[in-house]
Amino acid sequence: MPLKAYGVLITRAVDTRREGAAGTPHYQIHLTDDAGTHFRAAVNVLSAEQPSELLYLVSEDFHHPVTARLEGLPSGWNTLLPGPGGPNLDFVRGNLFDPAQLRTLPPDASGPDNDLADLLDHSVRRAVDDPEARLYVFGERFGPEPTVKDKVFGFLPGNGVHDIHMNQGNSRRFSGDDGIWQDGGLLIHFPAQSRWVGIFLAFQSQSWHTDDTTGHTLEDTDGSRPDPGSRPVRVVAALVNPRGPAPEPESVTLLNASPDPLDPTGWRVRDRLGHSCAVPPGPLAPGATLLVPLTDGVQLGNQGGEITLLDANGLKVHGVSYTADQAAREGWTVVF
Repeated sequence: MPLKAYGVLITRAVDTRREGAAGTPHYQIHLTDDAGTHFRAAVNVLSAEQPSELLYLVSEDFHHPVTARLEGLPSGWNTLLPGPGGPNLDFVRGNLFDPAQLRTLPPDASGPDNDLADLLDHSVRRAVDDPEARLYVFGERFGPEPTVKDKVFGFLPGNGVHDIHMNQGNSRRFSGDDGIWQDGGLLIHFPAQSRWVGIFLAFQSQSWHTDDTTGHTLEDTDGSRPDPGSRPVRVVAALVNPRGPAPEPESVTLLNASPDPLDPTGWRVRDRLGHSCAVPPGPLAPGATLLVPLTDGVQLGNQGGEITLLDANGLKVHGVSYTADQAAREGWTVVF
């Protein structure tokens, strides 16, 4: 089953607390919404399974259409319905970042700037010091517990968010939490700088090829993260907003970055809502590009979107995203 209560908590950060490496440590954040309700965000910094160190990625200048989809949501807890239509996070389908860029850090180590808690502190403490900054915490709601004080910060009722990490492709032990469009994460908006920071966490035991319905690990498939620079075929450009009346002839450009010819017969290009169309068949020479006209209802919205390339087995080969600003210039090709 997927998470029982997935959503996003929109608040400001008022305090933090680091936990040691014993047990299942977390980086704890004390939060309040505009109504004065208190929450705690419990961010995992160590896995219960080996390898225990978490994968992390911090984007200090995060650009993705999900930030626009968050506009208009009220302060406090917002339940998000499953599926790709809203601001939900999905590390596999949402093309939020390149998984090859994830790195590992120990949960807590002596000295400055050398562990995951230090890394989280770097961004969250800046948000604590900035009264205009807002945290968008994606995960599963716990509480409220009317008669139980929060175990870390002592407020009543106990209330907050956990599972602030990838929530699909789990090992069998945790596969009951699997689902699609329900990944956790932390986005921080600094309005004075017109800047978003994205913090994404995953366990090394999780798979990056998951079932499109259940989010379970695909059996008999290598679900390990790609090595940096190892993707042979990549989405390198898209004509999102062509000139002329609707429906405009949108297209996606692929590049064979490998030294060998490839045959993309049976491959498909998919949009955010799951519509897909075929890639033209035939050999793709090393270094060559291929223009894929978008048909069969595949649409690249002008308000931002995601483009995913799938192989003949339906496995993700590459994925990109673009924002409304990138799509604003009519007739210009967006280059990734």
